[in-house]
Amino acid sequence: MIVIVPTLNAGEALRECIRCLEKQTYTDFAIIVVDNSGVSAARALGIEAARLRVIENRENVGFGAAINQAVEASESEFVATINDDAEAHPGWLKSLVEAMEARYEIGMCASRVVLAGGELDSAGMLVCGDGSSKQRGQGARPEEYARAEEALLPSGSAALYRRDMLEEIGGFDGDYFLYCEDTDVGLRARWGAWECRYVPEAWVEHRYSHSAGRASALKAYLVERNRLFTAVKNFPVGMLVRAPFVSLARYFWHAVYGRAGRGTAGEFLAESGGALQLAGYVWKAHWAVVRSWKALRAKRRAVKRRISPRQFEKLVRGHSISARRVAAL
Repeated sequence: MIVIVPTLNAGEALRECIRCLEKQTYTDFAIIVVDNSGVSAARALGIEAARLRVIENRENVGFGAAINQAVEASESEFVATINDDAEAHPGWLKSLVEAMEARYEIGMCASRVVLAGGELDSAGMLVCGDGSSKQRGQGARPEEYARAEEALLPSGSAALYRRDMLEEIGGFDGDYFLYCEDTDVGLRARWGAWECRYVPEAWVEHRYSHSAGRASALKAYLVERNRLFTAVKNFPVGMLVRAPFVSLARYFWHAVYGRAGRGTAGEFLAESGGALQLAGYVWKAHWAVVRSWKALRAKRRAVKRRISPRQFEKLVRGHSISARRVAAL
């Protein structure tokens, strides 16, 4: 199998990430670092690891495209992804592989991702009715999510994917660049009747949003644009019709929490700009969908569907998050 580590900054966090991977109890794997720095930053670190290979890009191609590059450069049955600022505990890979080997229908496995301060970051992902997605269990105590169970889809910050699944659904969508590409690939896999398993023994510590900042202007735009991409590509007609009304509710709660200095809107207003600037990024994101409409329609038609729209909606509803909760996090 391969473990793919996309990196942009290629700093000391990457060195620690590789060091933790070298300590895995499961040993039949290779590490592929995809360096998006454009200046060979990963090689400049001088990391020595027998199982390490580095793919260098002349520019930042984004997370999804980096994953696709590494998959195409290997023939591994299983593909693990991990952020360069994440540290995997020694049993991480072993736990994920054992879970995936239990049944061929399992195409994805989610890790228990914990923030450096001890709070849970992710136990899989949840999807809102407008295409927004958030980490399941975010902010909870890790022990509250100690049971192995079905999840909707994993966070790409620490996940395992079956190669057959990725090839069948067409891999990651490189047009996302950053954010939500794991939600999109997970929903397309769910349309294909692939399952996802949450594996609490697969423990990873993660420093949140290291690449683009927790409340940056770039993130505000890309998250909004990409959740629209995800809805257009994956939602059945009924869900797609209702999505704008869910968005209006989310915007309302963003405004409420933003005024109180809470949630992502509050962070953006405090760190990156005012309300008008934030509204501008929302408008820009919607305009990007209009400009990309032809390509999005083609991608929507290309999704391989083995379950009915009703089954898909029931599945998403069973792993959903409210608009208010999205705004609060």
